[in-house]
Amino acid sequence: MTGLSDSFNRPINYLRISVTDRCNLRCTYCMPLEGIETLSHDDILRYEEIHTVAKAAAELGINKVRLTGGEPLARAGLGSLVRLLNDIEGIDDLSITTNGMFLAQRAHELKEAGLNRVNVSLDSLQTGKFKEITRVGELEEVLKGIEEAKSVGLNPVKINMVVMRGINDDEIVDFARKTIHEDWHVRFIEFMPVGNGQQYGRERYISINEITERIEPIGSLEPHKLDGNGPAKYYRLPDAKGTIGFISPVSEHFCFQCNRLRLTADGKLRPCLLSDDEIDLRNPLRNGVSVDDLKKLVKKAIDSKPECHNLKMGTTAKNRSMCQIGG
Repeated sequence: MTGLSDSFNRPINYLRISVTDRCNLRCTYCMPLEGIETLSHDDILRYEEIHTVAKAAAELGINKVRLTGGEPLARAGLGSLVRLLNDIEGIDDLSITTNGMFLAQRAHELKEAGLNRVNVSLDSLQTGKFKEITRVGELEEVLKGIEEAKSVGLNPVKINMVVMRGINDDEIVDFARKTIHEDWHVRFIEFMPVGNGQQYGRERYISINEITERIEPIGSLEPHKLDGNGPAKYYRLPDAKGTIGFISPVSEHFCFQCNRLRLTADGKLRPCLLSDDEIDLRNPLRNGVSVDDLKKLVKKAIDSKPECHNLKMGTTAKNRSMCQIGG
């Protein structure tokens, strides 16, 4: 196994895999109320095909894999995929991002299969507002899922909150306070006007600087190191059990340290979240591609990674919604 780097000398060690484009929620900024035109089952990569891609990527130097969706727990038998990926030599960090609705029932199975940790998308702690944002979700189920994930050892459980002005920005302090008395690792994420979120324009955007200013009256934020090398900057309030993270894709893009590729549910390898460039792996896989040629395709994707996205210029991916890419 050798190290991977792109044409800008950024180390590449992280593969995000969307296992489905289906989701049981209809979050307003992610998906239209009527849903999206979903892929046929034949068009979605089989677990064995995902394993083949991940194994080739690991042999090149990928050591971190995250399963996303849609909602990954909406796909049947996900534990079997986790077992397949956990057995790949070189992959030492295997995680999942979920909306948490099915997590209470699945956390133990996933931990037993080899999952290391979990991120939960949660944009409100208020029952009514949670229902408004997700349209169909039940907050209590998500909270149960978070507690079950912690109890089985899928730690640290990170809570991802997309902050939207006029929708949930009044809960910034509530989320921050949760980290004081509970082992919550909350990450505040700037709203990106992409995909279905473009309907809002920039009026929903609120910067990390403003979010920080709202939190500081309840305590000073001390820098803190949390495991991982992702885009979040972590802090801790005085005597807090948990941590607070900030992810700023708009105000302070983290492209200079981007270390990832994204595999869509239908087998397209995307070098950048916010670009339409992608390399088809599904057809080569189903036509008997050799391992060496598969690795060449992975390297081609890495070599085509742009230096930076153009989100501030209004340039975003057009051919897929966020729920189809996997975030």
